[in-house]
Amino acid sequence: MASWPTPYILMLDRGGCSFVQKVRNAQKSGAAGVLIADNTCLCSDADCVSANGEDVCQTAEPIMADDGSGSDISIPSFLMFKKDADSVKAELRANHPVQIEMTWALPSPDDRVEYDLWTVPSDLVSRDFQKNFKEVAVALGDRAYFTPHQYIYDGVKSHCQGADGENMCFNLCTNNGRYCATDPDNDLDHGISGADVVKESLRRICIWKHYGESDGIGKEWWDYIAEFLHRCDTPDYFANDDCIKDAFKHSKIDAGTIDRCMNDSGGLTADAPNAFLDLEMAAQTRRGVVVLPTAFVNTVALRGALTVSTVFSAICAGFLDGTEPQICAQCAKCSDELSCIKNKGKCNSAIKGDSSGKVSTRTFTVSLLAVVAAFGGIGYLHWKKTRDEMRDQVRGILAEYMPLEDGGDNPAGSSPMDFARRGGTAHLIS
Repeated sequence: MASWPTPYILMLDRGGCSFVQKVRNAQKSGAAGVLIADNTCLCSDADCVSANGEDVCQTAEPIMADDGSGSDISIPSFLMFKKDADSVKAELRANHPVQIEMTWALPSPDDRVEYDLWTVPSDLVSRDFQKNFKEVAVALGDRAYFTPHQYIYDGVKSHCQGADGENMCFNLCTNNGRYCATDPDNDLDHGISGADVVKESLRRICIWKHYGESDGIGKEWWDYIAEFLHRCDTPDYFANDDCIKDAFKHSKIDAGTIDRCMNDSGGLTADAPNAFLDLEMAAQTRRGVVVLPTAFVNTVALRGALTVSTVFSAICAGFLDGTEPQICAQCAKCSDELSCIKNKGKCNSAIKGDSSGKVSTRTFTVSLLAVVAAFGGIGYLHWKKTRDEMRDQVRGILAEYMPLEDGGDNPAGSSPMDFARRGGTAHLIS
């Protein structure tokens, strides 16, 4: 069979080797893009499961990601659900041409964007993002609804709860092995424990319930996160009650309200379930969260090292055309979005993608002042040098030509050289 003329989109079945290797092989064969057909139905797709008569299904959408060796790959690739891929294959087997377009776009159904953040209190990767995103959340206002989530490991599925109900994972879990977290410092005897992380997770869930869920902005929630990271994010103070109270105080959160919320949800010490933690585990299963941190903007996942710029740009792209809030129009193309937002929509840095050679007003002003200061300094040094040289010349002339006789109009005991020695502070002609 003759090779297909390039460019073409190549469809491959999932399985046999890694996603990266499949796409690399396709690129070497001349493909301009790759579609990988999934070989297993989603459990939520009842029609697919029924049509294929399969007993095995996958509970969440598989994540097609770089395994760390894909730096040489330059063509795009998509993963197709089995149901969709089977329809394309049926057309191809019937010798019907199939035209496929590969495009990227965030869903933009209306004039409001919904975005979520999945992380854990001990996460280092999203620390800067959580410190700085409050300004963006407030600027977007009610046009964007935020929901923070805490990732909880299921202790029952991880066999941390023994057959006799005993906690087999010790201080990694709470509620007798039901809810767990990894040990941040990998030291079970010292520092922060997994149970400490679970407790802080529940605390943040309760803070959101009382200080953010109603408006989707959560100014106090963001304030608490920033205060906690500033004051308590160390092994000595992570679980320190006094430090937590101090963070509550500075973020204007009522400690009693949050403590009652944590206890009323089921607490963390009894051999009993916690309602809020159960809801979080169910939600993370539905979402298919396996990489931390992960943000979802209108259900589209943003994984890895989150930045204010990345998430803000994704949110602005998620609005229906023509409905973007003003802050997006003012700052989305600014190279420093956060500074633009803090300046109430005024961009003082370069515009993204602007190759016209223009510079911002701030850059021009600072550069102009620097040039003026430089020339001013050079002028002053030149003037000072010229003045000193002139004084030296005057002193030389006085020493060589002025009469040195005593008396006359000179004061007693003085000579014209006294003038030169005084640096010319008196007049020669009175």
